[in-house]
Order: sequence, then structure tokens, then C-alpha cells
Amino acid sequence: MKLRKKVLSSSISSALLVCSGAAIAADPAPKEETHVVVVTAQNRTQQAQDVPIALQIIGADQIDKLAAPNLAEMDGYIPGLSVSAEQPTQPSMSLRGIGTGDFGIGTDAPVGMYIDGVYAGKTGGAVMNFNDVQRIEVLKGPQGTLFGRNSAGGAISVVTREPGRENELEARLRYGKYQTRNVELLANAPLSDSTALRISAVHHGSDGFLKDAKTGASLQHGTDSGVRATLRWDAPARAKVLLSVEAEKLDHMARPAIGLIAGVPAVPANPANYLDPRTAPVFNDAINNGETRDFHGGTLRIEVPLGWATFNSTSAMRRFDSRNRQDNDGTNRITHYVDTENAERNRSWQQEFRLSGNTGMADWVTGLSFYHEKANQTSQVNTNTNTLDTIFGNVAGMPVFSLLEGAGAMAGIPAGLLGNSWQENMHVAGRYKASAIYGDVIWHLAPRLNLTTGVRYTRDDKRFSWYSPTRSANALDSSLQRLQGLGFFDALVGMGAISEMEMMMALGAMTQNIEFTSAGATAKPLEKRNKWNDTSPRAVLDYKLNEDMMVYGSIAKGYQSGGFNALQVNATYEPEKVWNYEVGMKNYYRQYKLLVNASLYHYKFSNLQSLALVNNGSAIPTYQVTSSDQEAQGLDFEARWQPMRDLRLNLSAAYIDQTYKTFTTSDGVKLDGQPVGTPKWTSAFGADYWVRDVAGGDLNFTLQHAYSGATRCNADALQGACLVTPRFRVGSSTQRTDLRAGYEAASHKWAAALFVNNVFDKRYVTGIGNTTASVLGTPYASVNRPRQVGLELRVNM
Repeated sequence: MKLRKKVLSSSISSALLVCSGAAIAADPAPKEETHVVVVTAQNRTQQAQDVPIALQIIGADQIDKLAAPNLAEMDGYIPGLSVSAEQPTQPSMSLRGIGTGDFGIGTDAPVGMYIDGVYAGKTGGAVMNFNDVQRIEVLKGPQGTLFGRNSAGGAISVVTREPGRENELEARLRYGKYQTRNVELLANAPLSDSTALRISAVHHGSDGFLKDAKTGASLQHGTDSGVRATLRWDAPARAKVLLSVEAEKLDHMARPAIGLIAGVPAVPANPANYLDPRTAPVFNDAINNGETRDFHGGTLRIEVPLGWATFNSTSAMRRFDSRNRQDNDGTNRITHYVDTENAERNRSWQQEFRLSGNTGMADWVTGLSFYHEKANQTSQVNTNTNTLDTIFGNVAGMPVFSLLEGAGAMAGIPAGLLGNSWQENMHVAGRYKASAIYGDVIWHLAPRLNLTTGVRYTRDDKRFSWYSPTRSANALDSSLQRLQGLGFFDALVGMGAISEMEMMMALGAMTQNIEFTSAGATAKPLEKRNKWNDTSPRAVLDYKLNEDMMVYGSIAKGYQSGGFNALQVNATYEPEKVWNYEVGMKNYYRQYKLLVNASLYHYKFSNLQSLALVNNGSAIPTYQVTSSDQEAQGLDFEARWQPMRDLRLNLSAAYIDQTYKTFTTSDGVKLDGQPVGTPKWTSAFGADYWVRDVAGGDLNFTLQHAYSGATRCNADALQGACLVTPRFRVGSSTQRTDLRAGYEAASHKWAAALFVNNVFDKRYVTGIGNTTASVLGTPYASVNRPRQVGLELRVNM
């Protein structure tokens, strides 16, 4: 009887570990046959409580209960992790306040995203819809000795399901407000005694909650579809081979810009008159507006037991083409028209070899990693001469085009200078090679005492080129050539209507770039090549006070190679380096069925690359990468309690005090010692309750709540992160509450659920776009989604 009780308690503990650190709903209430769930966070099979890393795990059931199609839709429920995919081809993420947000191909990401061990990059292919996911492991702090690519700030590892030996056929349909629909199909079939095939497909679509106030057209409609097929072969000598191929196609409207100005915009824009973007009419007129992605990938994984060790090989190819063209003025005025486009073509190849083993005295893993990437990107600004006329009038007091049009009218000559398109391009290309050798050993110094030592050597070789030709404005050039032939400009100077110097300035303004003004890459591409090397160590000491209680301390160095600013010619950045110091504990109190984990950390980061809006001498400010030295101290905490079989409660929280050590903005604003902006507190709470034997099945009720503190403000007002107006505030604390009520038949053949996301319809202004504010007086905003209600049906055959 005592043995049975101990086994059951251990099973409950293991079930609690499934989502260790994630304050969201857990798997169905455990029964006595609940199996032990393990993680592979350290490239080893371990229970989560035995891993001396601040670790959070999200299971497939938790993803379903949030009705989350991708990781960004879970933002807030993993304290310490921030993910934004409002523009899925230009996502941004940060962990413990470390992240870039840069959508350019010139920099890497300090937070590594991995799909089945394959590095997903940071741009167009980093955040895609979930497709047959088994679990997500979020590792905080530097992880260079554990993954093929260095992850200075942490790693997010997505593990998909492998083909099994049983026949499976499942369909899931989710439908909600704003024509939101999500369809998932799954088929698993054993092909022989040694082979099995698993195919999954997902389709997500929505019409969105915003419509154009003039045309009535949806500003957010679109679809995202993907498919994955995995073939498993259990080869002789207990070897295993997994071949996966996947494809995804995204096609929907780009991020809407909600204009904040009523009537004719003026410069400077007065925040006291800003409209509330949560209720303001939306006008977007971007030509060819849209965001698309076409992705293909293939992965070959081989595992071979050698007796004394296990050999693993991972070979992967990924390729995608993406495009994002969006409105950047929030109006439908021809005199204030600006749109931008970002197009990327990316090809990458990865190879990793890994050996791991256990001698009794030590648990070890060592690996070799090779990564090649070819990326091409075009950043484009599209406007017209009417808008340029407005800009010249606002900035220099000289609306060149309309003045010349007026002079032509007086002379009886139609100038034809207004109403013409104007386009500028920055073409960049990157060719990257990265190789690394790493090793990580867990030394069993005593029955309860372990010392982990690891080291990684990395070599990066990068070539990068910029090419920014003179603006494209064919119709304007034809008009200028015609007027030159008529002697129009010479006549104006001869009449004294304008000085020769003023005419030269006017012609220069009409023929030169206003946005991509960096010299050196106008006639042909300018190329640079840099190489960097780094050695990063890791040391962890952990001690088990008893079977269920562990304390640990760690020191780890993180590294990220240097890079290039995609929007500024010849601008390079030195490598990022971070030292992270951490102590933590992992406890499970069996008699109370209570799990409590916590960690304290302090890090110092040098040359952290961040995206910022910069006034760099061009007419329109641009988003560019800046680097700064930062430091932070923080706390990660989680508690999970199961007071009875059918009730689970969980709480997780993250605290961080992150500040600049040294940093001065391009405008000369000194931010030394000031907050970076990361909220001090983020937290999440979850509760799951089951009602058994109802109409031949079980009812499950889930409540989840996420909180994020206010943005910590600094003196850099250009970013608009702490804007306060009479009608709204940017950077306030946020809250979100989600509910779900589900029913599953006892046969597990079908299930249905009602879900409500953002129950209390909390609305927030999530960001301000000041790209055109200083020259056109057209700031714009983004807002979060309103309440979402939907139904879900799952059928298993």
C-alpha cells in the first residue's frame, strides 16, 4: 500500500512537471497510470526538476486551451518571454529583456528559436503556426553549450510529435468571432514493423476586427496554411531515422496603421489632439498592401546507439520568400502618402553532429555545428511628389513642386510635377557561415552533488553588401527633362523668380534620395567582410537536499556575432557578450502536492543590439540597430498546487530591473543608468477544474490570467513608448483573462469546448508609429485585439 501511494505521488509530481513554469492550464487530471514526462533541455533525457536551469515548458494541451495558433498568441502567459508577431514576417521576441526586434538580415537574434533542434533564424521564418507540437521548452539565460547556434539570451525549443506505432486520425475545428477559423488535421499510420508515417496540416484564417472607414474593406483578412510529413524508420541495431518535410503559405493584409489625427495633419503633431486609436476610424491606402510568406523545409535526423555513446546527426534545409508592404501614415490623403515594403529571400543549410553518453561518473555531450545562410532583402519606401511637396514645405518651408507648378501655370506651361510616384530602395545581401564545437559534462561528484562544466568555441564569417540606387521616378524624370528642353528653369532664374542657388537646391531635392541618403553605395554595391571568434564557458553546481529538493548556482557566458545595419551603408556592430550569474531552487512538497521553483540572476551585457527609430539626416526617420551596454537583476518564480485530484492551481512571475550602463541616442540623449523599458513585473495565473462522469464524459473548466507591468520610461521620447495623451496612454500595465469550458466523451473519440479570450475586453494601445510624424504630422498606432469568443470541436477516429 505504501509503495502504491509513493508511485501515485511520483506520477502526480511528474504530471506537474509537464508544464513546469508555465502559468497556464495543465494536461487532463492525472490518473494512476500517468506516465513520467521528460524534457530534453540539456540534450539529455531528464525530468524537468533535475535540470538546473530556469526552465518553462508548455504542452500541447496548454496551447489548445488558449486557442493559440502560434507562440505570439501566448504572449503574457510565459512571464519573462515577450513575443510579438503582429507582422509575422517581421517578428520580435525577448527573454529576460534581451532581444533586438530588428527585422533586417544584418543581425542575429540573442534568443534562439529551434524547431526539432533546427535553428529557425529571427526574420521571416522564425514564428510560424503551431503544427502537431508535443511541447515547447523555454530556457532562460545563455545556452551556447547546448545548442548548435549560440543563444546569448536564451532558447525556445519546439518539439514536434514523432510517428507512432498506432493508427491515428484526428480533426479539430475552431471557429470564432471575426470569421476566425482554425482547422487541424492529423493522420498517423504504421507502414510496416519498422516504419511509420505522420502527416499533419493546419489552416488558420480571419477577417480581422478592423475595417477601412471609407471602403468598408477588411484591413486584416487573410490565411496561413501549413503541412508537415514525417517518416520514421526504426533501423537495425536500434538506430532511428526521422525524415521530415514541411511547407507553409501565408497570405494576408499587412499591419493596419490607425491614424491619430483628424482633419488636415500639421507639423508638429500635437498629442493633446490625438484621437483614441481604440475607437478612431481607420484609413489605409497602401498600394499592393499585403504580407506573404512561402516557406519550405526539410530535416533528416539520425540516432545511432554505439554502446559506449549515442550518435546523433541533424541535417536541415530551410528556404522562404516573404514580403510585407504596409501603410505608414494612417491616412488616405494623396498629400500624405507613405508606404514601406520589406521583401526577403532566405536560404539556409545546417548540419549538427552530436555524441552523448553516461559513464556513471559523468553524463556528457559534445557536438559540431555548421550553419550556412544566404539572405537577400529589399527595404523600400513608396510615396509621391504630392507628399514630397508637403514634406519640403513642412521641413524647409519650400514646397518645391507646387511652387514650380504655379510658375508653370503663370507661364502657360503645364509642369506635370505633381501626381508622380517616387520609390527608393535599399538592397542588401548577406552570406554567412558559422561553425562551432561544444561540450557539456555533468560530473557526479557525490550521490546528491553534481558539477556541470561546458565550453563552446564559435567562428563566424560574414559578408554583407549594401546597394541604394538613386530614387525611381520615371514620370517625374520625363517632366523634368521636358521642362529642361523648354528652358523653363533657366527662364525662372532669368526672371528673378528664383535664384540660381535656389534652383540648384530645388533640382537636387527632386532628383536625390530623401530616405536612403547614405553615400558609398549608389552606383554599385558596397561589400564588407568580418570574422569573429569566441570561447564561451558554463559552470553549474547543483545539490539535492533530498529526493524532491534541489539548489543550484551557475555562471555562463553568452555570445552573439557582430553584424551589419541593413538600413545604413557601411555600418557594422561588434559582437554581443553577456555574463549571467544565477542561483535557484527546485522543490516539490509531496504531502501538499505543491511545486515551488525560483531563481535569482544578474547579467551584464555588452554591445546589445536593439532596434530604434533614428533621425539620421534623412527626411523620414528610419528604424536602425543601435548597440548599448546593459545590466539587469531579476527573479523567476513558479508555484503549482494540486489540493485535490480534480483541481490545479498555478502561478508564475518574473521580476527584472534592467538599465543602460552606457548609451547615448543618435539625438544626443544620454540614457546612462536609465531603464531600458522592460516592465519590472510580469505574471500569470491559471486554474483547472474537472467535473467527472457528466453524460458519459468529463467537463473541464479553465481560467487563465496574465499581467504585465507598465513600460519603464526613459528620456528617449522619439520611440513613443511612454506617450500620455488626454485620450489614451502607451506603455500602461496590461491584463488579459481567458476562459474555457470543455467536454470530452469517455471514449475520447470526440470533444467540444467554448472559449473566450480577453474576457473583459481590455483594450490597449500597443505601440506608436512616429516614422512620418516629424515630417508629415501623421503618427499612427496599433491596438490589441478585442474579446474573442469561439467554439471548438475535435473528432478522433
